[in-house]
Amino acid sequence: MSTVLRGGVDGRSRAWDFVRRFADEWMGRPLQAEDGYTTAELDAAEAELGFELPTTLREGYTLFGRRNDLTRQQDPLVTPVGLYVDEGLGGVLVFRRENQDCASWGIPLDEIEQEDPPVVVESHEGWLPFFDRMSVAWVELVLSESLFALGRLYDACELPNTLLPSLQAHYARVDLPDHPMWAGADDSPLHWYAAPGRLLRRDGLLDQCWIHARGRTAADLEMIRADLAGPWVG
Repeated sequence: MSTVLRGGVDGRSRAWDFVRRFADEWMGRPLQAEDGYTTAELDAAEAELGFELPTTLREGYTLFGRRNDLTRQQDPLVTPVGLYVDEGLGGVLVFRRENQDCASWGIPLDEIEQEDPPVVVESHEGWLPFFDRMSVAWVELVLSESLFALGRLYDACELPNTLLPSLQAHYARVDLPDHPMWAGADDSPLHWYAAPGRLLRRDGLLDQCWIHARGRTAADLEMIRADLAGPWVG
């Protein structure tokens, strides 16, 4: 995966190529036409909101917006009919919500006419910059939601700093910019790591910060546990 995203997400087509490949190779089901919302459904959402959706937001909904395994496991993607405007920052179009309504992700209305606009996240400190482009936010959404998609392939631990050399030796950083965890500064920034069949998210830089791990198979998850012999909860 680190190889697929080498150089980062430099535009919409790179984001869609990644999602297609990830759905096929990691989720075991290639994207199909029925995985997206229809033009009529998105047009209806625009009519209700009173403005057009940004191109990159609309394309993501069209391509895979119905794929719950990619978009609705932990902090779900809002359905088109559920899109709404929060009053923060002079107006934010909310497209994703934390599962207990502790946080939201959205696009500031003063940037809504951009093709690939910036995304903000609502935290306990208010609205914070998340990514400078929606295309990058789609990739992060798919990574985060799929991380929790299958319980038997997921585990977590509080990683002691003594294991950082092992993390860096076995896993490559995924080329996503640093971005905040909504829960607070101690859990930020989020860093992603990958190796063949293995995906990890590190929440923050402190000693004993949380590592979330996902294997493509049960054997891959066992390899992560062997690479990082921490206090895994699973």
